[in-house]
Amino acid sequence: MADAAPTTPKEIFAAMPGRFNKDAAKGLNATYQFDLSGDNGGKWHVIINDGTCTVKDGPAASPSITISMTAQDYVDMTSGKLNGQVAFMSGKLRIAGDMGLALRMQSLFA
Repeated sequence: MADAAPTTPKEIFAAMPGRFNKDAAKGLNATYQFDLSGDNGGKWHVIINDGTCTVKDGPAASPSITISMTAQDYVDMTSGKLNGQVAFMSGKLRIAGDMGLALRMQSLFA
């Protein structure tokens, strides 16, 4: 495999449109806000609009869901080192808004 796994949130968000599963997003219109703290942290939002995916820097005006955690925990979660449910139950992952959207996230990105 020529592509190395992303190691920072910025790399992960940059790769999201290419990993997007548009079939899983049919009929979904939602804005995911990510607030990541610590080294390499920042704010990004991902707009899912019926089969399209747009990633933008900064906060969203009115997100459907806000996901907050440290940048390193986010990298670990997306790489499979940290289970999302374990992160949530242990307080490493905080979610505000539509919990169903959080559960749907895994199917949206390969």
